[in-house]
Amino acid sequence: MLPIQLALVSMVPQIDFGELSSVSAALQKQLIRDFGPIWKVDATIDPFAALEDVPLGYWKILLVDTFATGGQHRDRNNQPYALVAAGSSWSLVASHEALEMLADPFGNRLVAGDSPVDGQGRVEFLVEVCDPCQSDEFGYRVNGILVSDFYTPNFFDPVRADGVRYSFTGSLTAPRQVLGGGYLTWREPVDGQWFQSNHFSTAPEIKCLGKLDPGAASLRAMIDRLTPQTKELAHLSMERPSMRRTSEVRVALRTAAEAQAKAMRALLSEI
Repeated sequence: MLPIQLALVSMVPQIDFGELSSVSAALQKQLIRDFGPIWKVDATIDPFAALEDVPLGYWKILLVDTFATGGQHRDRNNQPYALVAAGSSWSLVASHEALEMLADPFGNRLVAGDSPVDGQGRVEFLVEVCDPCQSDEFGYRVNGILVSDFYTPNFFDPVRADGVRYSFTGSLTAPRQVLGGGYLTWREPVDGQWFQSNHFSTAPEIKCLGKLDPGAASLRAMIDRLTPQTKELAHLSMERPSMRRTSEVRVALRTAAEAQAKAMRALLSEI
């Protein structure tokens, strides 16, 4: 199977190549160690200093200075790309977009399952692997960098079972569960209406989105337009206990790397 190749590119001056490389290395480890084995995906991600440096065949994740058009899109050759706001917690969103791009490159994947609504029967869920557990408090760190939790294929199991992993970190403990700040979207096939279970306030609620027409956009882009809360993830407050700026993490990483490099140079001098 050919690997999927992702490119991480900063389009803004406040994210330099050093920070870009640190996040890219963390995402690469997440893809190979955590996400790939669970979702059976073979993928790489590399940082590039400019769009012109990206080779043909790479799907791009671009850091931009606004989140008004964030999320996943398709270029004129119908290939996926994602826009990520260059905010204080952009690594979380870059991870989110990378994982969802790999699980569903074109934003239209549906999977059948039992509806969270009693009596609704079988429905079709939109596959968005990070959305039900997308909040920073459910993320985890790779190389000190904050990345997103994601659900596993067992998330759509008909019943809960002990010992089953529903998300990578274990934050999700049952099928079709939605945590604080997250959401889950599905289509009811009989009348064609879309529904969403979201947890944007103090308790989860079910919302009917009505009959929707994505037009030329993907299903995911259509739902993202109706769910603006997801675009706020890149701009989370640094006062939250779980948050540290990526640039601050880099300082700690650099100190450790310099100590390691010093030890290696000393070893080489003895040869």
